[in-house]
Amino acid sequence: QVQPVESGGGLVQPGGSLKLSCAPSRKISFISAMGWYRQAPGKQRELVASITSGGITDYADSVKGRFILTRDNANNTAYLQMNSLKPEDTAVYSCYVRILSATFWGQGTQVTVSS
Repeated sequence: QVQPVESGGGLVQPGGSLKLSCAPSRKISFISAMGWYRQAPGKQRELVASITSGGITDYADSVKGRFILTRDNANNTAYLQMNSLKPEDTAVYSCYVRILSATFWGQGTQVTVSS
């Protein structure tokens, strides 16, 4: 079993930045993809960003140009740098780790953007 562990959430003012990190609970020899989903109260879950083992990234239109997802393959860690945060970015952010056809989910971390 692989349990992604997230960190870095919190409260930030509009226009501020936060950096989330995600790593599996144990060392994995090969991770197909990693990424983040988010879900705000009363809204559907949406894919925020993903990154493949080869470093190919994909972003939701709502975060393009503001969020940057990177991956440290040696340490199995993904980092989501979130800049120019807006109140509408407020949500629970959940990391996933995909190993071939299996997907493992973290417990989620709260990000709140408010003045």
